[in-house]
Amino acid sequence: MPDNPLEVQVNDIIQTRKPHACGGDQWRVYRNGADIGLRCLTCDRHVMLAYRDFAKAMKRFVSRGSAPPMP
Repeated sequence: MPDNPLEVQVNDIIQTRKPHACGGDQWRVYRNGADIGLRCLTCDRHVMLAYRDFAKAMKRFVSRGSAPPMP
């Protein structure tokens, strides 16, 4: 695990280090937890990555999503 965990929120848009097979490199976070759910913005493919793999694959945040409302 990294020393400083990433603050990932649903609806964040991230850029990956390597492009997807479709050529896109931007993904929307649709699930956050032990696994991070991502949706490719180019071809709409869904993938689930373990947090550790996600942290390695992510290059930067393109835009930040809004925090979910507190109950």
